[in-house]
Amino acid sequence: MCGIAGAYQQDDGKVLVDTMTERLEHRGPDARGVVELVDPTTSVVLGHRRLSIIDPVAASDQPFSKDGLRLVYNGEVYNYRELRSELESRGVRFATACDTEVVLEVWRAWGSAGLARLRGMFALAVHDERTGCLTLARDPFGIKPLYVLRRGAGVVFASELKAVVAALGPELSVDPAGMVAS
Repeated sequence: MCGIAGAYQQDDGKVLVDTMTERLEHRGPDARGVVELVDPTTSVVLGHRRLSIIDPVAASDQPFSKDGLRLVYNGEVYNYRELRSELESRGVRFATACDTEVVLEVWRAWGSAGLARLRGMFALAVHDERTGCLTLARDPFGIKPLYVLRRGAGVVFASELKAVVAALGPELSVDPAGMVAS
């Protein structure tokens, strides 16, 4: 199942992501990873809980980092072997047998246009350390959940709403404009 969490442009991002990944433990009991990247203009913290299914070795744990890109991913891409073959024919070298590395290399090769090439269900966050940009995406049918909350100049996100509530509960409120009276 796996679970992802993250905080972008949040001074307390590490605390938030630690809290959210703890709350997501049931989604991935096999491994837990958190990476924090802070420079003068960007702060990003990515967290992951892993349920090991494909390539259950530590090298495939997340957040997955390679050549300036970092990825947290929840899902399954059914055509990852075909995409891997195509990327290998273009000279891409793979260090693992996991679909996670294929997703990261699809992003590197085609950017957001590569998302349309992924056949499956997924929610992901990819951070480019060169630009400081963080991109969040889901499969076209929204099968894998991704809850995103704008907060200050950035965002907080997770695979489950209860992870966001665990980290930010006291800050959350109901927007009366979103309620319908009968």
